[in-house]
Amino acid sequence: MENDNDDEQILSSVLLDETMPKRVAIIGAGVCGSATAKACLDQNLDVVVFEKTDYTGGLWRYQPNINENGIASVMRSTVINTSKEVSAISNFPPKAEYPNYMHHSQNIEYYDDFAKTFNLRSYVRFRHEVVSVEMANDYEETGRWIVRYRNMKLDEQSIIEEIFDAVAICVGHHNVRNVPTFNGQEQFQGTIIHSHELKHADGFQNKNIVVVGIGNSATDAAVELSSVAKQVYISTRRGSWIFHRVSRNGYPMDLVFQRRILNFLTNLLPYWLICTVMEWYLNEFLDHERYGLKPKHRCLSAHITMNDALPNKIMCGTVIVKDNIERFTKNGVIFCGEEHETQCDTVVLGTGYRVNVPFISETILPINRNRVRLFKHMFVAGLKHPHTLAILGLFQSVGAGIPPGELQCRWFALLVAGKRKLPSKCEMEREIDRQYRYISERYYDSDRHTFQVDWIPYMDDLADRIGCRPPLLRYLFTDPRLWFALVFGVCVPYQYRLTGPNQWNGARNAILTTNERINRPFQTNHVSKNYKTNRFNLTNFSTHNILVIDHFMQKFTENIICIFNDRLSYYQNRDDHDGDDYWVTIPNENFGNVNSIIYYGNKKARYI
Repeated sequence: MENDNDDEQILSSVLLDETMPKRVAIIGAGVCGSATAKACLDQNLDVVVFEKTDYTGGLWRYQPNINENGIASVMRSTVINTSKEVSAISNFPPKAEYPNYMHHSQNIEYYDDFAKTFNLRSYVRFRHEVVSVEMANDYEETGRWIVRYRNMKLDEQSIIEEIFDAVAICVGHHNVRNVPTFNGQEQFQGTIIHSHELKHADGFQNKNIVVVGIGNSATDAAVELSSVAKQVYISTRRGSWIFHRVSRNGYPMDLVFQRRILNFLTNLLPYWLICTVMEWYLNEFLDHERYGLKPKHRCLSAHITMNDALPNKIMCGTVIVKDNIERFTKNGVIFCGEEHETQCDTVVLGTGYRVNVPFISETILPINRNRVRLFKHMFVAGLKHPHTLAILGLFQSVGAGIPPGELQCRWFALLVAGKRKLPSKCEMEREIDRQYRYISERYYDSDRHTFQVDWIPYMDDLADRIGCRPPLLRYLFTDPRLWFALVFGVCVPYQYRLTGPNQWNGARNAILTTNERINRPFQTNHVSKNYKTNRFNLTNFSTHNILVIDHFMQKFTENIICIFNDRLSYYQNRDDHDGDDYWVTIPNENFGNVNSIIYYGNKKARYI
């Protein structure tokens, strides 16, 4: 009888386990963690969010007094690098009154509104630090994980463990500082800090400062400090192409370029030509060679640097561009190619971060020079149940991070719910090899370029796997107005809620009213209020997009010869062609081995 009772209890526990919703541990309550929680709740999963701090929002919540390695925070003056419409959560448009490039305080307010609307804070365990994530004893059969954590509110020493059906790691990649060392650094009597520690310019008045690096953190630091410092030097090994938030007509830069029609056109053209045109466009704002910033790599062969104020600071002399630091001295540094000492009080290392997930064993998640072999930058292909462990938000794109990150979250939730399946291990490994091959061919070799993605193609790929990619061909016949907005308009994330699982009824209207929210912040006086942007207008919309396309085609046709300038040699090929046919010869050292041929009217381009 006792054995029969035991069997009944085991059977009932198994049946109960199958009927209960699967439990998901989400590590990190930043923007990615909140989006993952929302996606999992949409699939009726049981969610627990572990957050080490006592707040949500991650690095976007300004914390002037926190300087802990592993906890990131923006500077007091930080403004987002991507405009609000392309940075939006797919079913939660930002307020029309927000500026297109929001200050971090407005950005975090937007994320707080999102969390409040969907009651996401109630699922967060604040001041809970995860110390390890390991396979459960029955992992081979179930794919479950043991999460061990410390409740820092009660007793920092006691370790508690729980079992979860899946784990999502949402800690980002701006946590652990990358700190290089230089010759003679130990004798320097000044201060060396990482940009991670820099929250504001207070305390740096009348100091000589060297900022190392030319990425977004470094240039933001140089601009911020130059407002109070005696002199700021920015030290760079390679230089960088500087992108701007504001385009030539005052329109947000990313709203000009992040369009499906332009993505389609650029896919038809050779990579070197796209870079050449883009570099010409960037040099219209700032002559990079004159300013000492021109790098050896092409403009799309590195993660972009976005800064509108840096050229003005260099022009005014408050920021001076220098080469890499050769060595430190007692009172300053000596830059490469120079013999004299440049005195400085402080060196700020804007040298980025290292990918680090300290609570997972290297045998499960090996990391080598920021390289993590993940299928679609999310899943460890070698695991028996790869869909139950996801590393979310570990990518960089020339575009806003939120929309691709949110698609990652939605796909993960569907996989855990059993509504989608991953490919076989062999297929995933082949795809990982392909994505690393692509990165190595396009980007210069650097620990910084290990998880780069192309914005629209990556989102469409994830959307295909979810089943929410907008059916453009169908809309061409059933809803031409929406089709036109999707193809020629800004690629806003609401389009991934038009169809598929967890679609949003307000998606179509959000897409068609995008221009209203873009223009609303400008309507602050009687002049701007008279600007005609009240409703989506197909004629005005098409005119704007035609002008955008014409802008690029004009550069292709009218400026292709003058772009190359003295680098090209021309000669008439009288043996093979008559009239005005010409060859354009482009040296290998400038453009590499390229086999394409460009037709310019009745002229041809050839590469040797």
